[in-house]
Amino acid sequence: MAQKRQQTKIPLICIVDDDESLVEATVSLVESVGYRAEGFCSAEDFLKSPQLPKTDCLILDIRMPSMDGFELQRRLAAGNHRIPIIFVTSYESDHAKTQATEAGAVAFLNKPFSQDSLLQAVRAALASEREDKN
Repeated sequence: MAQKRQQTKIPLICIVDDDESLVEATVSLVESVGYRAEGFCSAEDFLKSPQLPKTDCLILDIRMPSMDGFELQRRLAAGNHRIPIIFVTSYESDHAKTQATEAGAVAFLNKPFSQDSLLQAVRAALASEREDKN
């Protein structure tokens, strides 16, 4: 009798940033370490995406046209979408960092960030998600 192998779900990391080249580079980085990744150039595109309920971690820019990262974070919370968020920004601000972490962000990285710091933040976010589900 053949043994059934337990399949492990590969986490989906979504990247939302209006900088298309950063989205592409981050998707490549995340996929290079074995995760699934999908990029979006606006918060609205992510909210309309079928990936929203499947997302295990969100890498999110703060400043974007139309809807910023904080507004997306509020909408996710209002819709009861509990997705660990890593905020990234080019605009260093203690106020923004405080606002992000008080609202539940797992990490806050200033651009340019190192690949290692981003991947450490992703691993921490995924670990926090597993803890929330247990």
